[in-house]
Amino acid sequence: MHGAAVWDVACPQRPSRLAGLTMAGFRVRDLDALRMVPHPAVTLLLEFGAGSPVLDCAAGRQQRGSLVAGPGLGTGGAVRVRGENVECVQVRLSPVIARAVLGASPADLDGAVVPLGDLWGREASRIREQLGEVSSWRDRFAWTDALLARRYEAGPPVDPEVAWAWHRIVTSRGLARVDGLATEVGWSRKRLWSRFRSQLGLPPKRAVNLVRFDHAVHRLVAGEGASRVAADAGYADQSHLHRDVRAFTGATPATMADEPFLAVDDIAWPGRGTPTKPHASGDRRIR
Repeated sequence: MHGAAVWDVACPQRPSRLAGLTMAGFRVRDLDALRMVPHPAVTLLLEFGAGSPVLDCAAGRQQRGSLVAGPGLGTGGAVRVRGENVECVQVRLSPVIARAVLGASPADLDGAVVPLGDLWGREASRIREQLGEVSSWRDRFAWTDALLARRYEAGPPVDPEVAWAWHRIVTSRGLARVDGLATEVGWSRKRLWSRFRSQLGLPPKRAVNLVRFDHAVHRLVAGEGASRVAADAGYADQSHLHRDVRAFTGATPATMADEPFLAVDDIAWPGRGTPTKPHASGDRRIR
């Protein structure tokens, strides 16, 4: 629940055929200015309901309808989402597969939220119509998964060295030493930094910080103390964690522990991409 809002959340029964792709379905009658918390994935929002989500971004900019955003959407606490009668499939794409799926590098987004129509033209409208015609979440997930898998197969892959460096950062939960990544893949630091940034949309150091923050903030939501989280997550001390959380969200660790977005996040993406016991495909109501 966010305020008086009731969320209907649907999770796929089966993992995607495409490694690095996860999704969830949302139906919210009245969504009131929910703070977006940064996440280390490219966000693809496919809306199809009677209403339409509205993202209020920095400097008074707004985006409506289906959209794409690079890793770290909401950094600084400047992005909030609202709307009435919102129905959508939200897809999270690992930056490693995002370039092929989108047909453009996440770096081309330049940190901005982009209408899906700007990337995919009329196909964005066809996707909205198709999802609206499908009667069940199970079929919507299957249709979306097949669409994105086809796009991935036709798109350009990232360099194996870049993919490996991203994998090291993610599996270490942001504890990988950035300076050692280039040596491990046999590239110069300059070459890895350039390819990583151009193909994934953020530099390695930023990726490390974002992955570490994501791990830490979900532990705060789970009820762990800030001092314990700071020590285990690789922060120099609790003040370092506090500064990092504020930089990413504009709020304190104590505020994040009760953040509605993160409470819903752990239900929509149990394990956040880690294989877990699957939920039934269908609505889970959160008050």
